[in-house]
Amino acid sequence: MQLGQPHLGDSFVSAFNRAVYVASAHDRKELIPDGGWEVAFAGRSNAGKSSAINTITGHTRLAFASKTPGRTQLINFFGLGEERYLVDLPGYGYAEVPEKERRRWGEFVAAYLMERRALRGLIVIMDARHPLTPLDQQLLDWFLPTGKPVHILLTKADKLSRREAAETLTEVRAAVRTAGPSCTAQLFSSLKRTGIREVEVVLAQWLDLPERIEKAPG
Repeated sequence: MQLGQPHLGDSFVSAFNRAVYVASAHDRKELIPDGGWEVAFAGRSNAGKSSAINTITGHTRLAFASKTPGRTQLINFFGLGEERYLVDLPGYGYAEVPEKERRRWGEFVAAYLMERRALRGLIVIMDARHPLTPLDQQLLDWFLPTGKPVHILLTKADKLSRREAAETLTEVRAAVRTAGPSCTAQLFSSLKRTGIREVEVVLAQWLDLPERIEKAPG
């Protein structure tokens, strides 16, 4: 498979534009069968995770972007065909949620991340203005020992000046360098639609998909 072929023309579209909602799971019994290939998206509430998924897939409301932190309480699966899935995990860091429910979500998500055989990698969403919070670092420290790759999306990069954004990216890459080549980072903006191609390359490699597919007739 060759990735990143340039100048494909108007007859080709992003392979991620074909994403469709498949299922939501409130607990382990509701998870879809553990087969195929999956990439999960995780991040603090209000870091722009749902907006990033919508931008990458070219949809407006595939992932529900709520103004209320902690609103997304389910693991949501979006199918790309050929048993490939993007998986939207509940945001972490939510404050206005009962401790018992917050603990249940944490255990559910932890079990998914640790036990899911289909999981090929983790996209971690961080607000570029506030990257590597203690909870972000806790997730990285906990997940990276699995050996599965992590790619950090520094979202809302449009809120920073070009110099600030470049400095933030350099600092984050330096901070995760000790994790080895399995942890990478990039700038991203849903508003300006920047960084899409870069993350498409990562997702395509992890899911063994072409970045571009031929547009359906009509």
